[in-house]
Amino acid sequence: MENDNIWQTPVLHVGNYTLVTSQVLTFVVVLLVTYIIARIIRNIFYRLTHKDSSMTVAHLYIIGRFAQYSIYVVGFVLAISVLGIDMGKLALMASALGVGIGLGLQGIVNNFVSGLAILLERSLKVGDFIELDSGLTGEVIEIHMRATLIRTNDNVDILIPNAELTNGKVINWTLEESVRRFRIPLGVAYGSDKELVKKAVLEAANSVSYTIKTPGREPIVWMSGFGDSSLNFVLGVWVTAEQVKRPTALTSDYLWAIDDHLRKYKIEIPFPQRDLHIRSDQTK
Repeated sequence: MENDNIWQTPVLHVGNYTLVTSQVLTFVVVLLVTYIIARIIRNIFYRLTHKDSSMTVAHLYIIGRFAQYSIYVVGFVLAISVLGIDMGKLALMASALGVGIGLGLQGIVNNFVSGLAILLERSLKVGDFIELDSGLTGEVIEIHMRATLIRTNDNVDILIPNAELTNGKVINWTLEESVRRFRIPLGVAYGSDKELVKKAVLEAANSVSYTIKTPGREPIVWMSGFGDSSLNFVLGVWVTAEQVKRPTALTSDYLWAIDDHLRKYKIEIPFPQRDLHIRSDQTK
């Protein structure tokens, strides 16, 4: 009987409403169980969606996120109901406070809605490699309620507010296809044999292991202009999906190979040159 009295001990009394100990404990337990279930669901879908980046996996990620959000909402409603609060009255209170709360939390709400838009439109997916207006590049690791986690090639994790991703310019290198063409600029000295330059550069491109050589996507060399001290060319190469996310290392590999093959054919890489004219005084 004494234990029953402990469970029914009043904690809060307002008007006709009385909050007892058992309701508070049940409220806490419901919230805790909700959190645990949501984390379990998140971990299950996390393992499923980080195996590969196929379309099915992208759909699973969206389902997992919405399932997690739904569990949080249902758990919160259940937790409120065990307190014995009339949900109708709570809705009226929420409406009255909605304007004030909305003004204070509009940034969070904006980011949350933007996150839902990203998930539904699938403009960004986990595993995509993106570039922002600021020049920042990185792989999408997680799309959270408020922000999206981007990991750079230097293994730096950066949280980008979802609203910035929906309102700003974002280049998605792997949205539709995981392969991409890169352009590698180079220059040779004036007077160099252009056909020999083309041959050397194509050999260099083909010597890099991840160059795609399938019909329609073979390496190609363009002459791009006349520089101050050089004939300018551009090597266009399609590369495999694994290398798309390593642009700095990729550029280095091709430049390294190009330099080796230009030396092989004794093609000079130019450097700035200036002519010096000396005028003597003829009056002396």
